[in-house]
Amino acid sequence: MKRRRNFWLLVLVAAAAIGAAGYLFFAERPLAVPVATAQRDVPVRVYGLGTVEARIVSRIGFEVGAALTDLAVDSGDAVAEGQVLARLHTAEQEARVVRAEAAVEAAGAALGKAEANVERARAVLAQRRSTNDRQQALADRRTISVQTAEEAQRDVDVAAADLAVAESEVKVAQAQRADAEAALLYETTLLDHHVLRAPFDAVVVTRHVEAGTVVRAGDPIFTLMDPGTVWTLAYIDEARAGSIAAGQPAEVRLRSLPHEVFGGTVDRIGIESDRVNEERRVWIACDRCPAEVYLGEQAEVRITVATLPEAVLVPEIAVRGFDGHQGRVWYVQDGRLAETEVIFGHRTEDARVEIISGLPEGAKVVAAPVKGLTEGRMARITGGAP
Repeated sequence: MKRRRNFWLLVLVAAAAIGAAGYLFFAERPLAVPVATAQRDVPVRVYGLGTVEARIVSRIGFEVGAALTDLAVDSGDAVAEGQVLARLHTAEQEARVVRAEAAVEAAGAALGKAEANVERARAVLAQRRSTNDRQQALADRRTISVQTAEEAQRDVDVAAADLAVAESEVKVAQAQRADAEAALLYETTLLDHHVLRAPFDAVVVTRHVEAGTVVRAGDPIFTLMDPGTVWTLAYIDEARAGSIAAGQPAEVRLRSLPHEVFGGTVDRIGIESDRVNEERRVWIACDRCPAEVYLGEQAEVRITVATLPEAVLVPEIAVRGFDGHQGRVWYVQDGRLAETEVIFGHRTEDARVEIISGLPEGAKVVAAPVKGLTEGRMARITGGAP
């Protein structure tokens, strides 16, 4: 009986020893961890989604209202500056122009008549002055009466007044002719407004109406785009937009051409962010634009904000308590694990962050959240970050 008791006691001791050995093997054995290694010439890119736009897009129409009689272009057509795009019914306005031309001719005739009256008044004045001179000489010799001499002087004064009236009538006629010419210019300008011309070299984006439609002044007839002002509007997360500056290189991929990369530069950064989506608007001017442009097409944008000569990058998933500036990471030093708080710099498009301070000398940062990480546990480095 005693021998049997000793046997079971030995069995229990052996089981406890095996359990303790297993626990030590699984809990305290060196933990295999991947680490982040230093990399050289690391480009830091900021990713954003956007659309293809054009800086100059105009909705053009007539400055007057009438019925459309002709539309010369359609969507997708390329037009040159000054090219006729559409015409309005002009019969009524042409009649106004003819009436204004007749008014100019009448004003010219009235001016000619007034100028002739001036010449006549000058001749009469010259005649009256000559007669007055003779009458005054005779009056001095007392050959004629004083009354006759006074009447001769009065006739000179009347003739001078008539000349002044005639000269003022010339000025009135000149003003009337200028008014008639201005009215003619106005009516002619209105007639020219019945023809719609392209304000710049453009591509027709949309034709809004058809021939026969009665349009009002200002109604859009066409939407035009200047193909030389094509750019990409990208929406960048505010948390990653702080390093963006004008002139930085960028890459644009269009949804319809996913295998092509179009280079460009940051042309403009919006001074007002989207308050709802917390995004910043950035416009990318293309160095090489696609042959066919479709406004509103979705595009992916990557802006290179920096190139790091040498950097240790750790995935954000391996950082605990990351707030965009600092966080805690695990590291391996002298074969054991420890945790520390570090300061981060740039963030890459593949969700890695640059460690700039706080890491002990010679330490290797754990690059993945491996199960079983504890302070002081032995660790075995398995290689670089995946």
